[in-house]
Amino acid sequence: MGKLKNISLRLFRSYLQYCGLKHIRTKGGHEIWSAKELTRPVVLQTHVDPIPEFIVKK
Repeated sequence: MGKLKNISLRLFRSYLQYCGLKHIRTKGGHEIWSAKELTRPVVLQTHVDPIPEFIVKK
């Protein structure tokens, strides 16, 4: 597997959709993504682009 690095917000959104997550809502600069099999939603800060490596790891 290649080295993990910062990625663009647009690319990460595409990845979430590819994994089957749905955009639930946007509130105050945060996007909430979820799927049935997840125990908690994925929250993205829309004002941070590119997304830092430590956020992608979480």
